[in-house]
Amino acid sequence: MSLETSYLGLKLKNPVIAGSSSLTGKIEKIQEMADHGIGGIVLKSLYEEQIMADLEKLIEQEEMYFWYPEATEYVNQLAKNEGISQYLQLIRETKKACQMPVIASINCITAGAWTHIAKNIEDAGADAIELNIAIFPANQTVTSLEIENEYIQIVHKVVNEVKIPVSVKIGFYFTNLPAIVSHLSEAGAKGIVLFNRFYRPDIDINKIELTTPNVFSASEESAITLRWIGLLSEKFTTNIIASTGIYRYDHAVKQILAGANAVQICSVLYKYGSKAISQITDGIDIWMKEKGFKSIEDFRGLVNRKSVNTMQWERIHFMMRSNEQMVKPVKWQADE
Repeated sequence: MSLETSYLGLKLKNPVIAGSSSLTGKIEKIQEMADHGIGGIVLKSLYEEQIMADLEKLIEQEEMYFWYPEATEYVNQLAKNEGISQYLQLIRETKKACQMPVIASINCITAGAWTHIAKNIEDAGADAIELNIAIFPANQTVTSLEIENEYIQIVHKVVNEVKIPVSVKIGFYFTNLPAIVSHLSEAGAKGIVLFNRFYRPDIDINKIELTTPNVFSASEESAITLRWIGLLSEKFTTNIIASTGIYRYDHAVKQILAGANAVQICSVLYKYGSKAISQITDGIDIWMKEKGFKSIEDFRGLVNRKSVNTMQWERIHFMMRSNEQMVKPVKWQADE
């Protein structure tokens, strides 16, 4: 029996991948994850905004940059090179320290000149690149088609820069998710990661101000990913990866049964540490033995192979009768 699988043409010893986070930006944490058996790792993201922020800080420090435009241009390039050099070093150190696929991550919102960075990342030894694209649809003057075309252009430009495989991590803010996945695949994306998790604002009603809620995902959030894994894995040969809300082995098994090639974990690593990795992989191993499966491919997408009606994935509303059966009245706290 084997937990080995493949993603983007890369061989993974198991289907559990560490998603991009601050944890995967520290070599000691990465080594710890490797010791606990992680199948692959997505390094901490390199941000467009991060590079620009570094530039603005440098310009604020020296008045001369306001009087010498050529100095500003020089500092701009310096800031970019320093940010990139640190990231490239992280790639090299990780490749040297760990025997597993290393995927670089770029968090981007435009198809600008930054795309040449992808070649530097490839030359540093990254096995693949994950583009974490999050263009929030908040501008009423921009059409949905324009937003989708920006996604496609980003993928197209990066794919033209490198020979290593490129995946795309996206959100679910699309009118027609299968359509955008199709376009991204045509642009050259070899994998789609569902979903990136956006900042979720809240309001403190005592201070009457906007606050930052818990940044960690909850296991309940995996349901939306499960639905789209089930729908998309049947339509595309592009690798589909599940992310968000995966805490236990059964969460991972469900996503694979729906058709996921692998799963990404993140919040569980913050909450319970790297030991969660072996707990998940050991759980998958035990479950496979109990069910008589010898490989991941034996059960990947099995739910769909059993001729599940796609309407079960597509249904949005509860049928009234089943809704009445499932919901039991509870005493409202205000009555007490």
